[in-house]
Amino acid sequence: MNKLFLFLLFVVAQSHAQRNLSIQEAIPGSDSYRSVERLKNLKFTAVSGFVSWERKDNPAIMLTDLSGKQMELLLLEDYKKALIQAGQRGPKGLPNPQWKSAVLFDFYLDGKKWEFDVKKKQARPSTDTARLVYHENEEHSSIPTLFAYTKENNIVLHNNGRETQITTDGNSNLIYGHAVHRNEFGIEKGLFFSPKSGFLAFYRMDQSMVSDYPIINWLERPAKNENIKYPFAGDKSHHVKLGIYDIKKGTTIYVNTGGDPEQYLTNVCWSPDEQRIFIALVNRDQNEMNLNEYDAQTGAFIRTLFSEKDDKYIEPLHPMVFLKNDPTKFIWQSNRDGFKHLYLYNISGKMIRQLTLGKWEIKDHNGFDASGKNYFFHANMTSPIDQNFCRVELASGKVVNLTPRSGFHRCVPDASRTWFIDHFSDASTPGIAYRTEVKSGKSTELFRSPDPIADVNKATLQMFTIPNEEGTPLYCRMFLPPGFDATKKYPTVVYLYNGPHSQLVTNSYMGGADMWYQYMAQCGFIMFTLDGRGTSHRGKAFEQAIHRRLGEVEMKDQLSGVNWLKSNSYVDANRIGVHGWSYGGFMTTSLMTRYAGVFKAGVAGGPVIDWSLYEIMYGERYMDSPLENKSGYEENNLLNHISKLKGRLLVIHGADDDVVVWQHSLKLLHKSVEAGVHIDYYVYPGHKHNVRGPERVHLMEKISNYFIEQLN
Repeated sequence: MNKLFLFLLFVVAQSHAQRNLSIQEAIPGSDSYRSVERLKNLKFTAVSGFVSWERKDNPAIMLTDLSGKQMELLLLEDYKKALIQAGQRGPKGLPNPQWKSAVLFDFYLDGKKWEFDVKKKQARPSTDTARLVYHENEEHSSIPTLFAYTKENNIVLHNNGRETQITTDGNSNLIYGHAVHRNEFGIEKGLFFSPKSGFLAFYRMDQSMVSDYPIINWLERPAKNENIKYPFAGDKSHHVKLGIYDIKKGTTIYVNTGGDPEQYLTNVCWSPDEQRIFIALVNRDQNEMNLNEYDAQTGAFIRTLFSEKDDKYIEPLHPMVFLKNDPTKFIWQSNRDGFKHLYLYNISGKMIRQLTLGKWEIKDHNGFDASGKNYFFHANMTSPIDQNFCRVELASGKVVNLTPRSGFHRCVPDASRTWFIDHFSDASTPGIAYRTEVKSGKSTELFRSPDPIADVNKATLQMFTIPNEEGTPLYCRMFLPPGFDATKKYPTVVYLYNGPHSQLVTNSYMGGADMWYQYMAQCGFIMFTLDGRGTSHRGKAFEQAIHRRLGEVEMKDQLSGVNWLKSNSYVDANRIGVHGWSYGGFMTTSLMTRYAGVFKAGVAGGPVIDWSLYEIMYGERYMDSPLENKSGYEENNLLNHISKLKGRLLVIHGADDDVVVWQHSLKLLHKSVEAGVHIDYYVYPGHKHNVRGPERVHLMEKISNYFIEQLN
């Protein structure tokens, strides 16, 4: 222990502990779940620096001014009375206000927009006809009365109360206005209004060449097949185009992207003057990106601003961001120097300067201040497991960390970026909400979350690093049971994911863990988690180490953690279990078979078993195609390793899984029978890639009981 760099040692005295958590209290979604209490609807008002929030006891919308003084703006009873006077039913709770002025806010009721005057205590229907987002893929423009949505795979434009269907041939094979490429590359939507709302760009996805895949609804009588389109790695992929609808003329053109129809059209961005549109084109091999400019009137190709290539893979996640007061310059994010950073370009594609630099990464973009001279973002400047809120001065490149305190800062700036609300936590702090002034750095505490488990026995949390075989420090968290006695030996459960776009160990409350870890520790288990190579926010080399050989270096890093556990006399080396879901299910099954005997028991949820049965976009990025990487696919196909299984393995799958399709674990069952190997198996009909809702308590109870039975 003295050789470890301990980031945090949080030890809670047990003298006042009274009881253990129930499984219901430990599982999100259950009625009695012990969540961290936060101020509801905490946000800035239209008055600079003033914040509003909802009081829990004697419900009311409250206001906190710059001096810290709190006052009631609207009591629940006054809100109900105003709506009844306006001819509406009395609502059960207060609205989520969208502030327009010091006394006016908009809110939604039964899908319609209303306006409330807190001074007069009056409610009235809003003159703004835009509705709450409840249409499929609803997207709003800069004009309140103009929005678009999809219906039966076609696009409908709502313009000042009049609706126009702008596509008519949409069907199960031809999809308009939806997110494409299975939501990879940061794609979250399929409709893009131009800045001045003169045009609507949209994705058109032809997936007629992609095989139908059956998803069976087993809860109907008789069972019903609901086909989806699932492009397996190495097979044909869908074809995507970008259309542009001229709202005034009522005409549509398509952008002439040319090239391979199976390329990826990512990170769509309009020019501020609406005359051009930009697309980051990624080839199907996902090792080259061209940032292209097109004429928005004709769809004609104008030029490639610049290209990026990588010998492993490239993954643009954020569209270009034009400077607020200078449409000739934009910001681009790239990991070309080994870490995700910001770069300043001119409109011709010439790089002016790299804006941020260092062995840390940009995590999110948060816009410009009122002057347009500073750009705000979240990053992990102080530590890979921290999160900070920062700004960069565009002219000088000077970067300022606005939240230097070590921990996890989730910050929400006001419109002018003069103030921000900082939702802070660290491993021992459930949460503190601050209001901070950007210029002075002065902060006012708005709310301190109480300890949600103050009345129960607490586990002892340790956070630290251990080296892997290369000497790279890997971040870990470990929960020790209440009343821990180092002279005893304890069973241990390793919880993992260890796949791309993940980070489990963070310097946030309980190290990023949820209450289930407390529950299991109270059941007498040591709970251990390690983020190995392949996970996020450690730089490109750390992430890309898994390329073409998914599972291999990840297992080595996890075994570094296991070996460290075994080096401690209080860990029972003969009673170690492993559990994970999705990629973590793949890792669990991999470790149970390819390093047979290390773990006594494992629980694999929704596991990838054969990467050739996974989708093109994700699978080919990290594995290349099965034709190009035959050995990688074969050696990491767990069907080829199930015969080596030792110990007890429980596999769980949602029968309706459309991400890691059920076929993965069904083939594993079939292969295990052929090999004479016995595995335990459980299916949740009606659930997709994870088990949500009331059944989640059942799921976690099953997992918990399995380890209790197998490791005791």
